[in-house]
Amino acid sequence: MISEDWVARAERLALPAQHHIDGGDEPGGGTTFKVVSPRDGQVLTEVADAGQAEVDAAVAAARRAFDHGPWPRLAPAERGRALLRLADLIEERRADLALTISLEMGKPIKDAYGIELRAAISTFRWYGQLADKLTDESPHTAPDALALVTREPAGVVGAVVPWNFPLTIASWKVAPALAAGCTVVLKPSECSPLSALTLGLLATQAGLPPGVLNVVAAGGPAAGRALGLHPDVDVLAFTGSTAVGRHFMRYSADSNLKRVWLELGGKSPNIILPDAPDLDRAAATAAWGIFFNQGEMCTAPSRLLVHSSIADRVTEALVTRARELRVGDPLDPATEMGPLVGEAHLGRVLGHVKSGIEEGARLLTGGARRQTGSYLEPTVFDHVVLGMRLAREEIFGPVLSVLTFDDLDEAVTLANATEYGLAAGLWTGDLSTAHQVSRALRAGTVWVNCYEEGDLTVPFGGMKQSGSGRDKSAHALEKYTELKTTWIQL
Repeated sequence: MISEDWVARAERLALPAQHHIDGGDEPGGGTTFKVVSPRDGQVLTEVADAGQAEVDAAVAAARRAFDHGPWPRLAPAERGRALLRLADLIEERRADLALTISLEMGKPIKDAYGIELRAAISTFRWYGQLADKLTDESPHTAPDALALVTREPAGVVGAVVPWNFPLTIASWKVAPALAAGCTVVLKPSECSPLSALTLGLLATQAGLPPGVLNVVAAGGPAAGRALGLHPDVDVLAFTGSTAVGRHFMRYSADSNLKRVWLELGGKSPNIILPDAPDLDRAAATAAWGIFFNQGEMCTAPSRLLVHSSIADRVTEALVTRARELRVGDPLDPATEMGPLVGEAHLGRVLGHVKSGIEEGARLLTGGARRQTGSYLEPTVFDHVVLGMRLAREEIFGPVLSVLTFDDLDEAVTLANATEYGLAAGLWTGDLSTAHQVSRALRAGTVWVNCYEEGDLTVPFGGMKQSGSGRDKSAHALEKYTELKTTWIQL
């Protein structure tokens, strides 16, 4: 990461305040909402607040660009070059974008710069390079016919993305949709609109035609609902809570039956067996996984399932690491865990801590807020059992629940005892166990002897109430394309 006085740079940072529609800034109807930094509770800026009129304008721009503009009709290689130019511009603005993310949602600057921006840049580059590598099909038919199966862009995509990885997840939606030839209306979270609005500006600078990528900010649910119900939106891609995901399914049913792709919550199990190749590494990774990004991750390994014979050793290591963790100003490069995204979310997480204590779990460390701003101590509970809220509900914060088991069948049963199915971890030195348990776990991703590893070549998404469809990899293009069969009689 570049050497930088981030606090001084923050004072000079210019922040966007308007929607980006049809290739230019759009002030909207005059209403605004405040973007508050969880770092210190201060207002960063006021941003234009989108309602029905602004969403209609953005969708109309995307519709024109898709139906009549050049983007869907460009050679795929040309679309790819535009995405590569966008990736280059993001890299040029990497420091400012990382700083924007740290300010708007509290991510430590070293993670915003080194992880979030790296992921966004890599995503646009990967899909830019993939754009002209896709092939259609010509199945073997009778000699008197020719069959063609072509993959065509689906149309206007509404992408509604969360605040925890505001540019990474936006990139996972926007890049494959654009590579496929779709046009996009992006609606970021009200907590993190600034980095997304900057992305819209950079897309126009990269040469994307007007209307291809539009960004609307909103201080409440109205804009998301308007996108979900809009008859000119062909595909809706959403990452967020399961409760809101249900709303988008209803919006589809109540409008044009648009395809809805959901990446929702998680309550991911992380299983440590006694034959794990390195118990110290397993414990350290378990701690990193739950405290990274303040635990504000749908894949966070919030349920640690550890064999009873090694539970004391692993739990002791977890508590030690939690107490060592440096919690503080996200603009300090030495900070390991910043604030939660805001006071309301902090209150919800503290409610889960309180319920854990009331239901009989043992609080080993943490559980209290720190200093001015939305900071929470890294928190570890043990004596957690099925039925407790700690074991069932997504907390989306730095709160780890430790459950114990005595045999492998019990571990798998505990792991699958959740309505979610996004991710899971397994630590074992036995290859057969690794294969058998991975197959038995109902999760979209299983990490063996690691956690949160992977790259853009592999798909990401969940089972059960964690959603449908996949981000990342070539499979993401399936969400934004339609298959057309053309049968030619010779």
